[in-house]
Amino acid sequence: MKTYRNLYPQICSFENLYDAWRKARKGKRYREGAAAFERVQEEELLALQAELQHFTYQPGPYHSFYIHDPKKRLISAAPFRDRVVHHALCRLMEPIWENRFIYDSYANRVGKGTHRALDRTTQFARQYRYVLQCDVRQFFASIDLAILRAELARLIPDENTLWLCDKILRSGEGVLQEEYETVYFPGDDLLAAIRPRGLPIGNLTSQFWANVYLNTFDHFVKRDLKCPAYIRYVDDFLLFGDDISSLLNWRNAIFEKMASLRLTLHEKRAQVFPTATGIPFLGFRIYPDHRRIKHRKVVHFRRKLRRQLEEYSTGGVSITQLNACIQGWINHVRFGDTWGLRKAVLGAIVL
Repeated sequence: MKTYRNLYPQICSFENLYDAWRKARKGKRYREGAAAFERVQEEELLALQAELQHFTYQPGPYHSFYIHDPKKRLISAAPFRDRVVHHALCRLMEPIWENRFIYDSYANRVGKGTHRALDRTTQFARQYRYVLQCDVRQFFASIDLAILRAELARLIPDENTLWLCDKILRSGEGVLQEEYETVYFPGDDLLAAIRPRGLPIGNLTSQFWANVYLNTFDHFVKRDLKCPAYIRYVDDFLLFGDDISSLLNWRNAIFEKMASLRLTLHEKRAQVFPTATGIPFLGFRIYPDHRRIKHRKVVHFRRKLRRQLEEYSTGGVSITQLNACIQGWINHVRFGDTWGLRKAVLGAIVL
């Protein structure tokens, strides 16, 4: 197996840090942290490079806040200069794993994404009679840092690169502590409750490392269970088949495999059902011959649009911002059979 022993000088190179800064600022140039960094970007990048080269780099504190999209989530935003480092690290690490990821893992990968996952789900729904749907409980809060660290070290025996990974991992340790309900697995003692765990939702590294963490599970489903049709998007995944008993056997094996990763599933949601009844996945209900957006997504957008219109009427939101909100929603729901819905929701707007 090919390993990568000398990544760190490439991570610390000025060219890599410069490209990382350009990626980190995309869509955020006018936010306070990004704008302040950009005003003296050369000095900031040189300072970051020196800190990385001399191993004095220290991540800053996170700014945490809740969003409702529609599920309540705790988002933890790192300081902008740390996000530059995250991009610099991922630019070198992602290619190492990309060819090792399975084809049907769709989250946070170039050329993948939500809409390709929806298309693939439609394809499998037309081919197979049944689906097993599962999702991980408290996924980001449950990720065991020792297991993740071992997986990173398996392909990158570069102590300097792993030093930087450790810095980022420790900076987020405990950020999601209040979101995690302690789970004991076979063989655990009381010390299991204090095992380092959790990746901050919001870090680029967290998104990438989440795929790394579940990569062994993806290959288990494909190689050991020999599931012909499997899709994963972050912690939600689907297994398709024509035989109910096989899917139920896979369900039992999946619970055992997840326990080896110190993860648990929502047991009541892990069910086998006919694809013809519709698969609730990524905000849509997907049928073999059409798609509907979930009702709660429509309710959520109606409320958001109402707030935006109220703020627009008082000058709190510009017409550009209002239009961006509407166009973003249209761009998402157009991947379902929603022409009538769009007319109903947007036809009554009066500016």
